Amino acid sequence: MQPCGTFSSDYAQDMAIIRTRTQWVLAIAGLIVLFTLPLYCNDPILSRINSLAIMIVAVLGLMILTGYAGQINLGQAAFVCVGAYSSALMVTRLGLSFWVAMPLSGVSAGVVGLIFGLPSLRVKGFYLAMTTLAAQFIIPTLIAHVRTDITGGGNGLIVPPPYLGKEPLNTQTEMFFVIIPVVVILTFVAKSLVRGPIGRSFVAIRDNELAAESMGINVFRYKLLAFFICSFFAGISGSLWAHWLRLVHYDLLTIMESVWYLGMMIIGGMGSITGAIIGPIFVYGLDQVLTWVAHAAGDMFAGVPATLPAAIRLVVFGIIIILFLAFEPRGLNHRWEVFKAAYRLTPFSY
Repeated sequence: MQPCGTFSSDYAQDMAIIRTRTQWVLAIAGLIVLFTLPLYCNDPILSRINSLAIMIVAVLGLMILTGYAGQINLGQAAFVCVGAYSSALMVTRLGLSFWVAMPLSGVSAGVVGLIFGLPSLRVKGFYLAMTTLAAQFIIPTLIAHVRTDITGGGNGLIVPPPYLGKEPLNTQTEMFFVIIPVVVILTFVAKSLVRGPIGRSFVAIRDNELAAESMGINVFRYKLLAFFICSFFAGISGSLWAHWLRLVHYDLLTIMESVWYLGMMIIGGMGSITGAIIGPIFVYGLDQVLTWVAHAAGDMFAGVPATLPAAIRLVVFGIIIILFLAFEPRGLNHRWEVFKAAYRLTPFSY
């Protein structure tokens, strides 16, 4: 739905992501605010923003696979792990630059995602969820026990920072200007992808696989493509995470991280690139507030157990997902769309 008085005269104009002058102004203003955040944010805040941005990349990939193509994935954190280790090994063992290792880590995670996506030809739903869940157990086990002299085994790997020429980018501000441009580019790529023929094929498969096949869509090919794209995004997220954290260890990317990614996607809104952004922002912000409240309660009451903050986080997170599934299954993005529709139809929003 476009603002009153805005019409499309050709297909290319109708498919454009940014169309009106107001949208261009808001987009440019948003980018200016985003890239000037280091001017008025300290390192702890920038650290949280960097962490959130890395999560958004992983959720973007999951949104394409699950939200648009309808293929359940319970092992996204495992593919992030593949990207993290691939990037770390390319830099530390092969001596490649981070700028080369990052896209290659996305490709390596995408290839692994293809392997676990092969069963999607024969199984779906709960059974497909089990095959992706298997990745969450197989991949960390292989890293922990196969060629530990290369992967570091239980000790993990120390990862160097990215270099720009001969200068290391090892501060939160410098990493901000590495991470955020990647997130902006991948968001634009994801938005363009789902609005094109590939995205429409994904949606057709999600809505009715048999009907999609009868219309000439190669269902298996597009399912594998969705798995590759999802895992590619996860690999990029893992590469950024490894070089931002400066450490990679499989225990830091457990099944709980995969559950968090799914929860962020559900809360943001299935089948929406905007939801893949606002979902992580909402969940991460809520997590920070709950952590602060739990620690404050622990300081006020001496008898409160030290494990209370983590317990409160998980309980509230579970309750919120249940409430969203029950009362707002289309997520926060639906509220945003309702607001935009009312604004664009002004003065006839009734």
